[in-house]
Amino acid sequence: MVRFSESRFHSITMSSHDLPASFTGTIDLGIIGGTGLYKLECLKPIAVLPAMPTPWGTTSSPITVSKVVGDADEHFHVAFIARHGLHHQFPPSKVPFRANVAALKHLKCKAVLSFSAVGSLQQHIKPRDFVLPQQIIDRTKGIRESSFFNDIGLVGHVAFGEPFSKAFAQYIHQFAHVIDNPEATDACELHFDADTTVVCMEGPQFSTRAESKMYRLLGGDVINMSVLPEAKLARECELPYQMVCMSTDYDAWRDEAAPVDVATVVGNLTNNGRNANALASAIITEMANKMPDFMLSGDGLKGSAKGGITTKPHALSTTHLEQLKFLFPEYW
Repeated sequence: MVRFSESRFHSITMSSHDLPASFTGTIDLGIIGGTGLYKLECLKPIAVLPAMPTPWGTTSSPITVSKVVGDADEHFHVAFIARHGLHHQFPPSKVPFRANVAALKHLKCKAVLSFSAVGSLQQHIKPRDFVLPQQIIDRTKGIRESSFFNDIGLVGHVAFGEPFSKAFAQYIHQFAHVIDNPEATDACELHFDADTTVVCMEGPQFSTRAESKMYRLLGGDVINMSVLPEAKLARECELPYQMVCMSTDYDAWRDEAAPVDVATVVGNLTNNGRNANALASAIITEMANKMPDFMLSGDGLKGSAKGGITTKPHALSTTHLEQLKFLFPEYW
């Protein structure tokens, strides 16, 4: 779920007064998550782009562009978007998902790393554990725009049988050792399995006990309010996408315990924030030292959107073509 954490990893926000408001380079890695994720020692902010207008609306926050410093390649660029806004003003159903993903695609991003707080639906996934899901169960209510194609006068289909990038998840999992919880005897874990499933519900209310138990019967491992339509839109943009789910609670399925509430969630945010920053730093530094193959190759997604559009080119209006060119200038 949103669980109030994605914009609260750190209370410190960066001043943009002394940074350029434009950037002419290309982005290697896009990060969508909490505002603390660009406050990393391995990154030096070089621009803060005002909330970017796209054919699908304006991004939920300004886009912070940073370069990697130290021994890594300083030409490796990272763009950060705060999913729920700098002041956490966008509830799950109102996040401008299409604008956020379209902006990263337009900036020529090679992959998207997403962070989200979640509730655990399984005993072995403890609060403060991290999870790399590979499957999704959609329990949203159809009120979120989940495609770039539905309202621009064309028909487009992309494969979504494997909604995340397995290669990206494997890459992230090598840094499992940075996940730690010094306040507890049980070590924090980074769970990764081919069948690990995140349930995406509409929110903003938490689950009833009956719903939480149903999600377990459906095969859910964790639950949030943010992975859809974000993952679908990344797939339409041919972007390798992986969400890092950060467990804050056991949702509402345990009869012997009180259902999740805000106090429970907030109690685990600080440690999850530290671990999110440690994990993101390790990933970015390694990527800047050597670009992983899945980013160089496009993870097998290149051409999938163009091939999935079945509408004849002559039937597309000038407006429709301009919208497609915003995402795929190399195709149209």
